[in-house]
Amino acid sequence: MYTLYYSPGTASMVVHLALLEIGAPHELRLVDFDAKAQRDPAYLKLNPRGVVPTLVIDGRPLSESAALLMMLAERHPEAKLAPAPGTPEREAWQQWVVYLSNTLMATYRFWFYPSELGAAEHTPEVHAALQHKIEGVWVLLNAQLAAHGPYLLGQEFSGADLLLTMLMRWSRNMPRPATEWPALKRLADLVRARPSWQKLYEVEGLSEW
Repeated sequence: MYTLYYSPGTASMVVHLALLEIGAPHELRLVDFDAKAQRDPAYLKLNPRGVVPTLVIDGRPLSESAALLMMLAERHPEAKLAPAPGTPEREAWQQWVVYLSNTLMATYRFWFYPSELGAAEHTPEVHAALQHKIEGVWVLLNAQLAAHGPYLLGQEFSGADLLLTMLMRWSRNMPRPATEWPALKRLADLVRARPSWQKLYEVEGLSEW
């Protein structure tokens, strides 16, 4: 049994999706950001950074979305969230998961939380620079998918596509959302049609793309 500490639509989303794809028994525990529950001393014992997700595996609290996705893929190879170990496809999968984590997830953190850069709010110049960086990633990924898609690994769906689609969702209110790039939109449409995505929306009470 897994226990996932989550907040709807946040970085915990990809872990929740992975659990649903696997079909593994799990318990959800809401971390209410509006009530500042992520700063509760009891939660900070599980996750000293005060962020989500936290996934309790065999009694051990673990964090970092990309790392948890990798762990779940390894623990449940039958779910095919990742290609078989030792294959070129597995190496490409690891590359994409780490790339998405190091580029988009890190830059989004600055976009949504100016305090991470020591500011109360972004200057127009900083905002423009962050937007430029995020959109540059969309350009690269759109080219990859247009040439070798529809998924990041070609014809085969993987957990990396869950991670990417979650990150695309976060752009929905940005000046130029990710779905304005055709190959990215195609991927998002494929992932959003999956039962795991639809179930997550039902359970987490989400409605907006």
